[in-house]
Amino acid sequence: MFKQLQKIGKSFMLPIAILPAAGLLLGIGGAFSNPSTIAAYPFLQNTVAQAIFQIMSSAGSAIFNNLALLLCIGLCIGLAKADRGTAALAGIVGYLVMTATTSVMLTIFNPKGNAIDTGVIGALVMGSIAVTLHNRYHNIELPQALGFFGGSRFVPIVTSFSAIFVGALFYLVWPPFQNLLVSAGQGIASMGVVGTFLYGFLMRLCGAVGLHHMIYPMFWYTQLGGTETVAGVSIAGAQKIFFAQLADPNHVGLFTHGTRFFAGRFATMMFGLPAACLAMYHSVPKARQKKFAGLFLGVALTSFITGITEPIEYMFLFVSPLLYVFHSFLDGVSFLVADLLNIRIGNTFSGGFIDFSLFGILQGNDRTNWMLVIPVGIVWACLYYFSFRFFIKKFNIMTPGRAEDDDASGATVATAAAVSKSSVKEKALQIIAAFGGRENIEDVDACITRLRVSVKNIEQVDNAKLKELGATDVLTIGDGIQAVFGTKAVIYKNHIVEILGLE
Repeated sequence: MFKQLQKIGKSFMLPIAILPAAGLLLGIGGAFSNPSTIAAYPFLQNTVAQAIFQIMSSAGSAIFNNLALLLCIGLCIGLAKADRGTAALAGIVGYLVMTATTSVMLTIFNPKGNAIDTGVIGALVMGSIAVTLHNRYHNIELPQALGFFGGSRFVPIVTSFSAIFVGALFYLVWPPFQNLLVSAGQGIASMGVVGTFLYGFLMRLCGAVGLHHMIYPMFWYTQLGGTETVAGVSIAGAQKIFFAQLADPNHVGLFTHGTRFFAGRFATMMFGLPAACLAMYHSVPKARQKKFAGLFLGVALTSFITGITEPIEYMFLFVSPLLYVFHSFLDGVSFLVADLLNIRIGNTFSGGFIDFSLFGILQGNDRTNWMLVIPVGIVWACLYYFSFRFFIKKFNIMTPGRAEDDDASGATVATAAAVSKSSVKEKALQIIAAFGGRENIEDVDACITRLRVSVKNIEQVDNAKLKELGATDVLTIGDGIQAVFGTKAVIYKNHIVEILGLE
C-alpha cells in the first residue's frame, strides 16, 4: 500500500514540475502587461514588449487551464508498468471522451444546470482506469481478423469506451459530490486560522514519508481550496483561483483568501530551515566545522532559493523524529500567522525566493502584503535557530558533524565529493550495486529530490554506500527505499532505468 501511494504521489510531480516554468511565464507576463503596471512604468507601453508579455501570460495560462489533463497523463506515466507512452495516450483519450460525454449529457438532459467540472478528481479516476486497463491489456492478443488492433493499440480503444460510462456516471454523481466538496471547503474556511494551521501541519508531517503530494492537490485544484468567480467565470481550487486572478487585468485588491494554502511556506523555507542549518552548523565541534560548512551552505541555499527542503529535513528526521514533528508544528503555525496577517502570495511549486519574487514582490504589496513576510521571516529564523540549538544540545541529537565517528563521517563527505567527479552513468552503476544489484531491483522512479526504488530483499541494500555516493539520507519502509540525492535524483533514475532496461 505504501509503495502504491508513493507511486501515486510521485506521479503528480511530473506535471507539477512544469508549473514553475508556466508560473514564470504567467507571473512575468501578467505583471508587466497589467494596466496598473503599465501606468506606473510608461516604458512598458512598447507595442513589441506588450506583445511578448501577453504571449507569455497566455502561454502560462494554457498550462494551468489544462492542468487536470496533465495530471491524468502524469498518473498514467507514473503507474504504467511498461510502454508508458501508450499509457499516456490512453489517459488523454479517456479524459477527453469522459469530459465530452459529461458535457453532452448536461446539454441534453439539463441545459440550464451548472457546468460540471470534475477537475483533478475526474483526472485521477480516468487516469487510474486508463493505466489499469493498460497494465492488463497492453500485450493482449486478438483473433487474426482483428490482429491489427491487438497489443498496445487495444488500450486507447477500450479506454475510450470505458470513458463514456465514466462520463455518464460523473453526470449522475458529481453534482451532489461537488456540493459536498464546496461545503467541505466552506467548513475548512469556517475554521479560520485553525483550519489553516491544520493544513500546514499535516502536509509537512506527511512529507516525512513523501506522501504530502497526496494532500495539497486536493486543496490546490479542487473545491476544497475554495471557489470564486473571476472575470465572470467560476473557478475552483486555490491555485487555479490565484492564477485566474493573476491573469485578470481588472483584478484589484488582495488576492483570494485561498492563498492561505501557500503563503505560510515562505517563512519556513526562506528563513526557518536555513536558520536551522546554521544552528546545526554551530552545533558541530569547531574542529570539524570546516568539513561540513559546504554541506550546510548548499542545502540552506537550496531551501531559500527553490523551496526544496528535503535535503535539510533528512539531516534530522531519522536521528530525532520528534524534532521533525516540532518542525511540522512550526510550519503549521507559519501558515496560521500568514493567514492572520492577510499575506496573499501564491506559488506554482514551492515557497522559495523565486516564487516569492514572482508572486509577491512583482505583484505589489497592495495585492499580496509581501513586505510582512520579511519581519515574520526574521522572527521565524530566530525561532528555528534557537529552538534547534536547544534541542540538539539538550537531547544530544546527532545531526551531521556531531556523531562520535564524524571523523569518519568527514571522510565520507570527502569520498562523496570524489565520487561526484565520476561520470553520471558510472555513478548510476554504483547506485545499482548499492541497492543489491539489478537482480534485487523491482522498480525505479524519482520525484524532485528522492530516488524511489522497490527491492526484493531489503537486507541487500547498502545504506552506508548510498550515503557515500551522495545521498543525504535513506528512508526504508517495507520494501520501498527513498534515497535523497537532491535534484540529481531524476538524472540517476533515468540512467538506472536505461541500464536495467526497465522501460
